[in-house]
Amino acid sequence: MQPEEVPELPEGVAAHLRGEGIEELYPPQAAAVEAGVTRGESVVASVPTASGKTLVAELAMLSSVARGGKALYIVPLRALASEKKTEFERWEEYGFDVGVSTGNYESDGEWLASRDIVVATSEKVDSLVRNGAAWIDELTCVVADEVHLVDDSHRGPTLEVTLGKLRTLNPGLQVVALSATVGNADVVAEWLDAELVESDWRPIDLRMGVHYGNAISFDDGSQREVPVESGGRPTAALVDDALDGDGGNTLDGVADAVQDDGVADADEDDGDADATEDDDTIDGDGGGDDKPDDQGSSLVFVNSRRNAEASAKRLRDVTEPHLTDDERGRLAELAAEIRDVSDTDTSDTLASCVAKGAAFHHAGLASEHRSLVEDAFRDRLVKCISATPTLAAGVNTPSRRVIVRDWRRYDGEFGGMKPLDVLEIHQMMGRAGRPGLDPYGEAVLLAKNSETRDELFERYIWADPEPVRSKLAAEPALRTHVLATVASGFAHTREELLEFLDRTLYATQTDDSGRLERVTDDVLAYLERNGFLEREDDSLTATSVGHTVSRLYLDPMTAAEIIDGLEWADANRGEMVRALSGADSADDASARASDPASSAAPARASGDGDPTDAGFQRASELAADERSESDEAVGNGTTADDDAAGEGLGDPTYPTALGLFHLVSRTPDMYQLYLKSGDRETYTEICYEREAELLGRTPSEYEDVRFEEWLSALKTARLLEDWADEVDEDRITERYGVGPGDIRGKVETAEWLLGAAERLAGELDLPVVPVREAKKRVEYGVRDELLTLAGIRGVGRKRARRLYEAGIETRADLREADKSVVLRALRGRRKTAEGILENVGRQDPSMADVAKADSATTDRPADESDTGDGASTSASTRAGEDDPEEQASLGDFG
Repeated sequence: MQPEEVPELPEGVAAHLRGEGIEELYPPQAAAVEAGVTRGESVVASVPTASGKTLVAELAMLSSVARGGKALYIVPLRALASEKKTEFERWEEYGFDVGVSTGNYESDGEWLASRDIVVATSEKVDSLVRNGAAWIDELTCVVADEVHLVDDSHRGPTLEVTLGKLRTLNPGLQVVALSATVGNADVVAEWLDAELVESDWRPIDLRMGVHYGNAISFDDGSQREVPVESGGRPTAALVDDALDGDGGNTLDGVADAVQDDGVADADEDDGDADATEDDDTIDGDGGGDDKPDDQGSSLVFVNSRRNAEASAKRLRDVTEPHLTDDERGRLAELAAEIRDVSDTDTSDTLASCVAKGAAFHHAGLASEHRSLVEDAFRDRLVKCISATPTLAAGVNTPSRRVIVRDWRRYDGEFGGMKPLDVLEIHQMMGRAGRPGLDPYGEAVLLAKNSETRDELFERYIWADPEPVRSKLAAEPALRTHVLATVASGFAHTREELLEFLDRTLYATQTDDSGRLERVTDDVLAYLERNGFLEREDDSLTATSVGHTVSRLYLDPMTAAEIIDGLEWADANRGEMVRALSGADSADDASARASDPASSAAPARASGDGDPTDAGFQRASELAADERSESDEAVGNGTTADDDAAGEGLGDPTYPTALGLFHLVSRTPDMYQLYLKSGDRETYTEICYEREAELLGRTPSEYEDVRFEEWLSALKTARLLEDWADEVDEDRITERYGVGPGDIRGKVETAEWLLGAAERLAGELDLPVVPVREAKKRVEYGVRDELLTLAGIRGVGRKRARRLYEAGIETRADLREADKSVVLRALRGRRKTAEGILENVGRQDPSMADVAKADSATTDRPADESDTGDGASTSASTRAGEDDPEEQASLGDFG
């Protein structure tokens, strides 16, 4: 089927596809068109990686919008949302507006009403429904990318319930579900009332096999010799063999090439569980056409972050000899860019690998790291990536060869190393082969003996993927979705609730109809007991707090933990302040003395500037005002005697930042740091030293599980405290054994949860200011005296500290400060200084009248120069962009 033969396509689309090189649709794409995907019919496309699923979705969305509708594309990850938006933006020249929404869970995304195609994560779509986004009712087409993720215990229930709500709101809604090949795609199609398009077709051959000894044995009976030197490693030999490249001519029984039908892979979707694709390049490799087509890149999958890094360090010695002089130069520039992202050992290690043509990819990397690696791999500049299975999805382009080195990974519930699912292995292996570039793709598992080789063929090569199973009936999943279903008005009685749940995939699959009902009743009892729901006879009504919890997108158990902690702090404030009065100053001084990196300047009171100009007022400055609202200090539960107990304290703020960090860290919505060997003793000591700051009674050490969870939360809270105390990022990664991406994830989660705590405190008439201050400190990564400065766009944590140490403490100070002082504090960067002064409202931000000598600084980079008229080597005013040292700071959010 040619593009012009596709019915109901908007004008110009067919010609555009042909211009991209798509002269004929792939068979699965043509089958979807024949099933009515451009005529508004619901379709489930279950096809292999790189077989054109994304184009199926585009055809459905464009035709739906052309009929006057609105389309929504649901993805599993934020990074994928941004990339899909970029991919879809090529249709804007034909009048289709594209928008993306992934962030604030409290927003109704009203601005998206004007967009024709909206890209969002399933969690964001769920939150939009909870917050009453009116434009949701206008949807005519919804695409669910990676719909097989309903099988995922974490994300699956949200996707399942969200699709159910969208179909309830829009009875005639077209649903296009894109899936990897699974064992029961027909059941998914039955659930969605959709036509099933199922195919095993791929645009190029994929040969799956097992390497054992000195050869790969493939599923078609052929072999390829890949010798391993004595003492050598099979992975290195396989990567080197792919880079040697011979066009596949030595592979017995395999065609040297495949039919080149001119079909571009701009529409491809790799079907991986967490894929973060970027397929908007026609030839699929993002460039690098000067490289010989027979040189093959490799993806190596291992089972842990440590193994990914160790593998990349070994393989860089394999890839380096295959680099050209031009590639070495480009990789050196890329390595410098990677180092600028983060001042951590992880960043340095990645840069040293990339300089030699290898890389690693895992969750501990900052998102900027991952993007740079992925782009370089698409450009065929990085020759090999070692990745963990769970983050393999982040590697968003296929390669010549996929090597699955580790097919087991640790599973705590399993109690040891557990074999990966067939579906996950097939998803990894499906990345092999680049349409239009490779004559074939090879996917290889590794075996140490013949018995394991035979097992791998039986377990993975010849096996069918498992069927997907709904995970909705688990109580943790139902807690949030039952509350949201009632709060959003989808159900007003128990019967209506069960009726709604009866339209889920779980109900389609289960043979035990009573189980979902029993779990639902348990959840309803929990929600009523915690004050989120009210029940009268059979009617269900969300309370005011219940509505707030639903809109904030919190797990109700998280909300209950936060509320309990805040109420406990309110009830016990006097006792805790008295306990802190004798220990706080000594402990704080001791902690900072042990860590010079956190020894920031002591807190000072704000200047005498305009009160409306303060930007952010510290809790310690407002504490007395809060307590003086009435004789009984209504709202924080203290009396005059309690206030007296706090007299003489340097900072009477309670709850403390650590206490609040610990509170949110012990909720189900925060992934806690694990306690490693020796940590229990360390954090037990810290726990008792700072027990007065923790919001709740510490569990007994004899309650092993509860006490260990308490300490894990404390370790996580201490990481957040270090971040908010301006400890350098490299010191944090070293101290807690985490990567820069982990820090970013913890910071963002804490900011969200503290924001929710602030809202809940306000609704329950509990003290708000300490929570707000803790949230801001996490957001900016600074101590409280820098909150005002760090909130100025373009400043951030490091520049704020330099300005403060120069005597500039408030926005008013910055507006009135001598320009030469500002410029020296900003290390002579004129454009940066001008941008910051403009952002703070200074009438004349120009630095042209500041003599060069006035701004001289001994630590200014030698390779940066300023011209006499104030020009700079960089015109950027964003934090960190013109200063590699400052780019390393996650706190430069301005």
